[in-house]
Amino acid sequence: MNKSNTSTKMGKLILARHHESEWNKLGKWTGRRDMHLTDYGFEKSNDMGLLIKNVRIDQAFASMQVRTIETLSCMLNVCERYEVPTEHVAALNERDYGDYTGKNKWEMEKLLGAEEFKKLRRAWDYPVPHGESLKMVSERAVPFFLDHILPLLKQGKNILVVAHGNSLRTIVKYIENISDAGVADLEFPFGAIFIYDLDDAGHLIHKEIRQEKSEVPA
Repeated sequence: MNKSNTSTKMGKLILARHHESEWNKLGKWTGRRDMHLTDYGFEKSNDMGLLIKNVRIDQAFASMQVRTIETLSCMLNVCERYEVPTEHVAALNERDYGDYTGKNKWEMEKLLGAEEFKKLRRAWDYPVPHGESLKMVSERAVPFFLDHILPLLKQGKNILVVAHGNSLRTIVKYIENISDAGVADLEFPFGAIFIYDLDDAGHLIHKEIRQEKSEVPA
């Protein structure tokens, strides 16, 4: 039998960021602190689910933090996907902002200046006192993607991942072969869903973005 006729087509990877949490609304760095979604966050999470109502979901992952778990639950429930197996994993948790946790971002921007503020938020290896750099987040999130999610995609399964701005940025950096310097310009907006077709190494073949308009002061 021809081997090419028996190979399984790669499944789709669907990435989504949790929606507005209580500290997002206040403009605070949340990091590892556990904050629930706001009413607006719940509403928009339902809307995000409707964006992928026509996409089969075989398995879903979220971080261990309640805001991603609530977002994922809304997305699956609004589409009546009650049978989808879900797993919550610490490797997908948000970046630990250390001493900056709970501080207002816009007050810190005035204190640090625009250039240092951007480095703190976006740079690859910017040190955070008692916290994590983006590089450190990558060292846990990307191996989880390669070891646990990519094998499922190779089985032809469509996988939904609901995580955080920074853990998702590290996965997208790997998928899209973005440089260490280039990651500073990479954003994963609230309300956006990235749908990927990947090769066997987990790199980009095709990308589709579906977007629910969102206004979050974060």
